[in-house]
Amino acid sequence: MFFTYLRRELRRRRKAALVVASGLALGIALVIIVNSVSAGMSNAQDKVLQSLYGLGTDMTVTKAAPAAAEGGTARPRFQFDAKGEDGESQSSDRVVVQGFQTLASSTVTKVADQSGVSGAVGGLSLTVLKINGEFTRGEFKPDASGAPRGGGGGGGGTGGQVAGGGANFDVDSFTLYGADVTEPALGPLTSSKITSGRTFKATETNAKVAVVDSAYAKKNNLSVGKTLTVHGTKYSIIGVATADSGDAAANAYLPLKQAQTLSDSKDKITTVYVQASDSQQIDAVKSTIQKNISGTTVTTSADLADTVSGSLSTASDLATSVGKWLSIAVLIAAFLVAGLLTSSAVSRRVREFGTLKALGWKSGRVTRQVIGEALVNGLLGGVLGIAIGVGGAYLVTAISPTLKAQIGSAASSGPGGGGFGGGGGGGPARQTASKALDVALTAPVSLATIGIAVALAVGGGLIAGGFGGWRASRLRPADALRRVE
Repeated sequence: MFFTYLRRELRRRRKAALVVASGLALGIALVIIVNSVSAGMSNAQDKVLQSLYGLGTDMTVTKAAPAAAEGGTARPRFQFDAKGEDGESQSSDRVVVQGFQTLASSTVTKVADQSGVSGAVGGLSLTVLKINGEFTRGEFKPDASGAPRGGGGGGGGTGGQVAGGGANFDVDSFTLYGADVTEPALGPLTSSKITSGRTFKATETNAKVAVVDSAYAKKNNLSVGKTLTVHGTKYSIIGVATADSGDAAANAYLPLKQAQTLSDSKDKITTVYVQASDSQQIDAVKSTIQKNISGTTVTTSADLADTVSGSLSTASDLATSVGKWLSIAVLIAAFLVAGLLTSSAVSRRVREFGTLKALGWKSGRVTRQVIGEALVNGLLGGVLGIAIGVGGAYLVTAISPTLKAQIGSAASSGPGGGGFGGGGGGGPARQTASKALDVALTAPVSLATIGIAVALAVGGGLIAGGFGGWRASRLRPADALRRVE
């Protein structure tokens, strides 16, 4: 009898049922879209952070470079052939540690031994500065700190002067990273995919081989099988890597021992990449490392995330704050409207319910009938809401709007100069302190989101049924007679 009466009443009141279901569907669809877009933005932010220091890395350990004394000799100097004729074409290069004070290689073992650390690997971040041109006799002294600033074939150029003479020259610069080839699962190279050739073998700890970034390779006409010359040493290019998102961590990668030899940094590193055994205990691991390994700066992904700005950050803030509260407000309104419409519908059925009570129906039976109708309306709203919400999320993914993530200077200097990314970041050196990355937005719909939508549909139906059931329980047989009169 319950289902027969339920089916008949829903057919009779299809328009009213559709109005209630549509209100619930709107709120549920909005929840699905907001949750999916928020998840997509979270994924986009993860990609930005991964592009800066590599997959699987929870934090980095660095040591800020000491400030060079004014008028000191910390700047790289380039010597040219004093016997050469004026106007003769010459070149010279220097390999320098980028942005950090070096740490002993044994620091990696110390970090790995700390409680909560599941893995640690060291790396050496370098910059190669190469001068090409026609010089008079003298010694070239780059201006400022000797760091590249725009132009140049390898990612930057700089100016300078030749003491006691003149020069017509250009400066090429590129970033170089010494990677521990025995630990391929950690470090910045993990944020790139090998698109040509191969990556390092574990046995190539001191081999003269290199992996180059695809953008740098294209710009300089490099490919697998060709050679990369650094400070007079030729390295065979075994692979070309393409960054998963944003810019590559470095223009070229060498085995760590080779990078140490080139920069005269035997048994030295600039960065320790750390993986925690429990992602929920990252802050505790950070505190432990800082306490037990003095003089170092530990930077986590959360520290770097605080420096991300631009449209990605703005949209993420809107989705997590305004979007969340808007969804709650719409849901509350939808539930209230559904409840009021159900209560109003019961009021218009006073004669019907009064007659049923006169025929012997108990108040509980009438209430259950009303709640049953409202629950079906809620489920119908849930189905419509899920369909609309999934469609909206799919539309966002299909359009894939591009958002910009600006990695501010705080990411490059951080506390004591130990952040990731940027020139001086915890990852391999970048060319600038501020880096803009383009990220395509998606809106993935998870099973958990669908589960929330179903729960909201049931909850909305029960709330609406509660309103209607309360109104129906107050009806008496005499109400039907008064309505007839």
